[in-house]
Amino acid sequence: MEVQSLTRYARMSPKKVREVARTIQGRKAAEAVEFLTLVPRKSARLIVKTLKSAIANAENNNNLSADSLTVKSAIIENGPVLKRFKAGARGTAKPRRKKMSHIRIVLSDGNTSN
Repeated sequence: MEVQSLTRYARMSPKKVREVARTIQGRKAAEAVEFLTLVPRKSARLIVKTLKSAIANAENNNNLSADSLTVKSAIIENGPVLKRFKAGARGTAKPRRKKMSHIRIVLSDGNTSN
């Protein structure tokens, strides 16, 4: 059975979040949480929050054991972009693109029946 959790509008560039998300795919869920707590990046904190939510969803909604769960996929999607301007030289405006991410984590217990 598969369980998922979704964090939307995370204020971090999807490229930065994907670098960390790639490292946890295929790991046991508990092992992935331990690994991410040691990674000194903001994206790791965002992913571990979503991962803990997915584990809680599995335990409370589907009566699954946290020990049997593995990270099937960690998908980082592009969110909306805030378009801002900052003052530049000689009175010009320099554009700033503040990107957001949607973080989706899918956990599986190994059984294929849904």
